[in-house]
Amino acid sequence: MVCPFYGKSEDYCDVGSGYISAHDAKTISTYCSCRYNTCTKYHELTDRCPELLQAAVALPRTPPRHREAAPPSARARKPIAIPFRNKWPLPFQMRNISANYDPNYQIPKEENMSKETMKNKGWTVVLAGTGINLALGILYAWSIFKSAISDSIKAGGPGAFTWDPASINDPYAVCCLFFAVAMIVAGKLQDKFGPKITCIIGGLLVGSGFMWISQTTSYWAWVVGFGVLAGGGMGFGYSAATPPSLKWFTPAKTGLIAGIVVSGFGLASVYIAPLATYLLGAYGLQKAMMVFGIAFALVVCSLALLISNPPAGYVAGDAASLAKKTPAKAVVDVSPSKLFTDAKFYTLWLCYFIGAGAGLMVIGSAKGLAKASMGEMAFLVVAIMAVGNAAGRLVAGVVSDKLGRANTLTFMLVFQAVLMFVAIPGLSGKGNPFLVGLLVTFMVFNYGTNLALFPSFAKDYWGMKNFGMNYGILFSAWGLGGLLLVRVAEMLKVKTGADTASFAVAGVMLLVGAMMSLTLRTRKAAVAVEETVTVGAYDEEDLALQEINR
Repeated sequence: MVCPFYGKSEDYCDVGSGYISAHDAKTISTYCSCRYNTCTKYHELTDRCPELLQAAVALPRTPPRHREAAPPSARARKPIAIPFRNKWPLPFQMRNISANYDPNYQIPKEENMSKETMKNKGWTVVLAGTGINLALGILYAWSIFKSAISDSIKAGGPGAFTWDPASINDPYAVCCLFFAVAMIVAGKLQDKFGPKITCIIGGLLVGSGFMWISQTTSYWAWVVGFGVLAGGGMGFGYSAATPPSLKWFTPAKTGLIAGIVVSGFGLASVYIAPLATYLLGAYGLQKAMMVFGIAFALVVCSLALLISNPPAGYVAGDAASLAKKTPAKAVVDVSPSKLFTDAKFYTLWLCYFIGAGAGLMVIGSAKGLAKASMGEMAFLVVAIMAVGNAAGRLVAGVVSDKLGRANTLTFMLVFQAVLMFVAIPGLSGKGNPFLVGLLVTFMVFNYGTNLALFPSFAKDYWGMKNFGMNYGILFSAWGLGGLLLVRVAEMLKVKTGADTASFAVAGVMLLVGAMMSLTLRTRKAAVAVEETVTVGAYDEEDLALQEINR
């Protein structure tokens, strides 16, 4: 049965504004449940226009089928589903749905992701970020590639490298520089579009860079391929791994999570060093670069699909309950343009420049330092120091959460300076293989602490909203430190024939950096005492004034 006012005119009922065919009218009248009897407009129009109702009553009506008593054998049959006809206009479809809406029906709410699921998702992002860094950490195996290039220069012949010996480290130095430059661009990109896209771009850049240098021995091709493309790709991938991982966890775990993610970059040499040595011996440098390019592009792009930021409004762990127990210091989200007005930024930048540059100087020459005492087994030092590199990031992250970032940074810079001065007699000549391995490992351990401490500094001081770009700007110290100090170290070695002069220069710079880091320490106790005395003084004055007024 169809409402007698349906389809008459807009003056009678706005429900009748939609077009309906004769066939569809018959279908509606057959299955209609006569709900128009409860329609307020129906009763209103009945009182206003009774003649239309009388005309409609004279029409033959078909009783609704679903109200007929069905035989017992037919009750188990499924109800007939009547889909919308394609020719029904969309307004009529929406009105039909609205007319059959049951106000007592409770729409089931979509359950939010459980705490356990969110926690597992956070660890998935952390492990994916660590895996990406394990692939991008091929940078720290440069000393093996450098040794192969140096041997090719000495051997000569067709297809050999014809570089100036003083420029062998240039692709590595340019790679460090563009790594840092890309961190700034990628930081802005991942803040705006998310880490997934940023990381995929990084994987494609690294792969294309390695595949290019696999086809040439040209100096400039290696500078662009390894330095610009691979270095830029490393910056894109590295910048997309740490920020999303930190966002899934509480501030109390900032150092630990940062240490775990960046440890993958340092630990990469454990497998890359022996793998590179095998590929160089079996297939040569060119084919080895092709294998690395294809493999790392696939690995990085695949793991990038697991990287994501937490949903809007997400609160990590039990951050709310922890805030009630221990009120944390408010962290203001600082925009990148305001970094340059903060004195702490310049202190951190210089400390990062010194600490990272000194470590990269040792990493770039690690195999050469060990070759005099260990011979063909010198590649093991590259693998062993990777353990120290990763351990430094993990230990510094955990220790800084307990003792404070500034205290940890000061200790590590002083320790690194001591090791540089010990290395002057310890690494001269053939030396003891055990002592050489121990010194190099501890030097790289201290270098690794920088990569866990400074992301944590950036989050503590400038917040997470613009973390990607803020840390990218701070990370420029790492790139310039690698470019300048590595180049200076190589020039001093060519001029003096030994590494002692570069160790001495680095040791002095590290002591200067340690003194600068003392300005980052906070003095909470002194401020608290001063505030207590001031408040007490004002209370006494207020009491005295009250007595006088009385």
